[in-house]
Amino acid sequence: MPDFDRRRRKVCSFCLEHQDVIDYKEVARLRRYLSDRGKILPRRMTGVCSRHQRRLTVALKRARHIALLPYSADLR
Repeated sequence: MPDFDRRRRKVCSFCLEHQDVIDYKEVARLRRYLSDRGKILPRRMTGVCSRHQRRLTVALKRARHIALLPYSADLR
């Protein structure tokens, strides 16, 4: 019987590129890791490893702090 519940494991895109530092000024790349409401997506949705998830969170918070990214979505 085939396993339909088994999904392909996501691979960390930062590890594939051997990128150790996540730049908070790369706004286009950082937006991929935010939900439509502006929340940081969890590891199980993005496939990022734990080390890069922590660094990604710091980069996103820095970008929010200097107003490169919004804290929340404008839902008007």
